[in-house]
Amino acid sequence: MTLIIPLPPPLTARKPFQLDIVGLGSGGINGLTLAAQKILNSAKIAFGYGLYLDQAQPYLKKAQIKKSGMTAEMKRAEEAINSALLGHRTVIVSGGDAGVYAMAGAVFEIAAARKLTLGKTEGQLCITVVPGVPGVVAGAALLGAPLNHDFCLISLSDRLTPWIVIEKRLDMAAQGDFVIVLYNPKSRNRDWQLGRVVEILLERLSPKTPAGIVIRAGRKEQKVFITSLPAIPEAPVDMQTLIIIGNQSTFVYQNHLITPRGYIQKYGLISPQRLHREVKK
Repeated sequence: MTLIIPLPPPLTARKPFQLDIVGLGSGGINGLTLAAQKILNSAKIAFGYGLYLDQAQPYLKKAQIKKSGMTAEMKRAEEAINSALLGHRTVIVSGGDAGVYAMAGAVFEIAAARKLTLGKTEGQLCITVVPGVPGVVAGAALLGAPLNHDFCLISLSDRLTPWIVIEKRLDMAAQGDFVIVLYNPKSRNRDWQLGRVVEILLERLSPKTPAGIVIRAGRKEQKVFITSLPAIPEAPVDMQTLIIIGNQSTFVYQNHLITPRGYIQKYGLISPQRLHREVKK
């Protein structure tokens, strides 16, 4: 008689500690990616600024909610890391893209400062950044094609960056003929910098330089209009406003802001007759 000894079940490898940083996209969850939806649905604990957690609420039905204020980024990141290291499936919810002036930077900075081991094996902290549509992309889409060539993003908030550094970056961007995108242009306690920005840029740019202003992109209060560089300080901007200032090639066509890439200069226009022949093929 043969004795059959059953094999033990296969060993299941323990998973790493998981922390997901989820970008909701600009304007709330209308543009939320499928990957972001899946991760939010599986979260057990969710950290974030109150407004963003409220927007993500339809996908956080299984999660314990941990709200914090607008200037509590470091505390929020620290608590989320600790939650993940305790074995909880943790997410941080961020507006726009989590890696653009948002929470991903704070999380990775703290992880590096604490010398945590990052990775995907047992005992390591696996930090995943789930992208969302950043405000610069959503705003540009509403204006037309202002970012069709090289551009740079500059935040006017001097809470973490000295103003003298911001001024230098603005001047160098104008000198390099970049399209310039301004984040955080004005707040209640910081209302003079935008005028100074225009002064700096007018030293190198033409007063006819067009600019686009997008307020609350993708939300009910959304406003979009095109103006000129000197008129920017008169616009009703706030911290939820995006400003795109064109380069020397940017032009306005039928209320759209366009920065040419150079296709026509290189290839020329296709004649209607040739286009018709190509379509018939």
